[in-house]
This record gives sequence, C-alpha cells and structure tokens, in this order.
Amino acid sequence: MQSRLAAAGDWADAAGHGRPQSSGSVEQLSSLTPLRGIAALWVVLFHFCWRFPSIHPDRYTGAVYKGYLAVDLFFVLSGFVITHVYKESFARQVTAGRYRDFLKARITRIYPLHIAVLLLFVAAVIAERIATYVLKGFAEPIPLVGEQSLSGLLANLLMLQGLWARGLSWNNPAWSISLEFLAYLLFPLLSSVLLRAGPAGKTAFGTVPLTVLGWLAYRTGDYFNQWNGTYAILRCLPEFIAGSLLYSGYQSGLLAPLLATDTILLLIMLLLGVLLHIAAPDLGIIALFPLLILTAVRNKGWLARLLNSAPLVWLGDISYSVYLLHWFVLFVVLETVRLASGVDLAQLPPKPSLLLLTAMIGVSLGLATLSYRFVEVTGRRWLRKRLDVRPGSEVAGCGDSRSGGRA
Repeated sequence: MQSRLAAAGDWADAAGHGRPQSSGSVEQLSSLTPLRGIAALWVVLFHFCWRFPSIHPDRYTGAVYKGYLAVDLFFVLSGFVITHVYKESFARQVTAGRYRDFLKARITRIYPLHIAVLLLFVAAVIAERIATYVLKGFAEPIPLVGEQSLSGLLANLLMLQGLWARGLSWNNPAWSISLEFLAYLLFPLLSSVLLRAGPAGKTAFGTVPLTVLGWLAYRTGDYFNQWNGTYAILRCLPEFIAGSLLYSGYQSGLLAPLLATDTILLLIMLLLGVLLHIAAPDLGIIALFPLLILTAVRNKGWLARLLNSAPLVWLGDISYSVYLLHWFVLFVVLETVRLASGVDLAQLPPKPSLLLLTAMIGVSLGLATLSYRFVEVTGRRWLRKRLDVRPGSEVAGCGDSRSGGRA
C-alpha cells in the first residue's frame, strides 16, 4: 500500500514560535511547522500499519488508514507558504534571474536529504544482494527498469521519479518531492497571474483546482491515494494552486477576528477528527484542510501555544527527514527479517507486531533527528555555497524543516 507523502515541497523557515524577526524579513507564520510534524507522523503510522495487519487499527478508528491524505495537506501548505514568501518577487514581473534564484533555493532545500536517502537505499540493496549471494549462492542483479532499477536511479537523480513512480521509485515517498518540484517550476509563471488578479479573477481561478479535484474524486471513486502518473500530477498541482489562492484569503484579512478564536480552530479540529474517525469521503476531508491552515495560522490563543510547544515544534523540524527516512527503516526491517528468518511480518501476532512497529517509529524519529542536523542543515549550507544562493532567496519547502515563511 503506497500513500507516499509531501510531503515533498515546502516546509518553510519562518515558523514563528516566538522568535524575533530580523529587519526586512518576511512575516513569520506560527503553527504550520507543528501541523507538518503531526502529518508526517500520520503518514508513518499509515505505512507501517499496512505491514502489520494483525494490529487492525481500523477496528478502532478510520484515521490511520486515511494517512495518505497527509500528502494533500502538505501540497496545500506548500502553495500557501511559497506564496507567502515569494509574493513580492513574482507579483509584478518574472525575470530569468529571479526564476533561476528561486529554483536554486528550492534545490538546496530538497536535494541534499533526497540524495542522501537515495544513496542509503542503493547501499542497502547492494548489501542485500551480497547477503543473498552468501546465504543462497546466487543473487539477482539490479534491474535496468522497474522499481529500484538503474533507470529509476537516474530518474531520482533528475527529480523525475514522480512522473511514473510505479516504475521509477527507490524511496517510495519521494514521488511527492518530484511532483512538488514540478509545481515549483510552474509557480513563478502562475503566481504572476494569480497575485495580480482581482477578487473576481481569483474566484474564477479557484474554480479550476476545485473542478480538477472533483473530477479526480469521480474518476478514482473518491480515493485520493494516487501516487503514480497522471492522477498523482492532478492531485498535486491543483492542491498547490489552492494553497496559493488560500494565501490571498489570508492576506485579505477576511474574517480574521473570527478565525483567530480558539473556538473556531477547536471546531475545525474536532470536525476533521470526526470525519477521519468515521473514514468519511476523501474529498470532504481535503476540503477542510484550507480551513485548518487558516485557523491555525490565525490563532493566538491557548491552542496556538499548545501547537507551538517544544515537542511539536521539534517534530515539525524533523518532519522532512521523518518522511523520507521512515521508508528506509521499513525496507531494512523487511529485508533483514526476510533474509534472517524468512518470517512474513504480515503473519506476526498483534503483540510482537505492536512492539516492532513502536520500535520502528522510535528508530525513524531518532534517525530523523540526526539527519535534520547533519544532513539537512549541513547539506543545505554546503549546496547553497556551491550554487551561490543569495541570502533572502531561500525558503523551505514541504521537503523542508519549517512551515512558516522567512527566506
């Protein structure tokens, strides 16, 4: 079962959390980083629970197996955050220099961790082939085509894996990073039109993503776990555009006093929780994500203080690493158990399944904490120097650590 997150895209640097703003920096947005962290953990639970069916989370709630919808939340968030940071850069004119700087900044955010985890997969697959040869006297070579193939490796290096994830994947969740990069390629061109449009024009533009998502729901039987090919593209781009348009509503201040109250945010969270619990239609759940984002970013009450507590901010900071690394943890566990004992994890009884699942989550969080510090941050700085990314042109993506908006 392959949900594959966002989460690729734009986990931005200006999360807010009470830090002072430097002069000339973009306004920081609070509460979005913790939302990403919660969503990333939701995806991990979704992917891991499929491998341990004896746990049967669906007996208690429909929310776990709706975890693929976290990707949709990521796409909307990314459009919102990118527009927040780059609204001034592309509102009047899209120049070749600004476009180039924008793409270089996006690459410095997404690429270091993506490549690091990709190399981990390559090393693990080679090690698995060697171990198989030692134990059994033979091993299959890495194929030329298909998943974990040489052609897939090339596609991942070029960020093209999301165009046909079923045949190009190494790290399955990375499909969304590829498609969000496609959204980045289009964003400067679209934003110059969207940001200059008046209220009527933005309303008209808003009907486009709604229509596409409605059509997608119809064509897929309202199953948005579409991670491959055309349907995945038609999932990502309209939601990214919807996030960009949502930012216009935020910027206008429409209903801001009402949306800032704890009561409204609590109602949205409770309604979303109920819909997830009863496994309501996907499109209805996705329709609440914009309201969740607006009320979360507006809120200044006790719910904002809870969302921006240290543990949730930490979870948001490492969320990109959690998203990309958890599939590697799953891969290593599956291959190790298969080679060492031939046991099928799907046949484990509930108690050992739950213990192993908990351990895998703990390992994923631990690796992500290290990865954030030594791969994401360090790799980003190294690549910024190599690409000569100018200060002020870099903002995070859904593949990044924070969900606010400071360059």
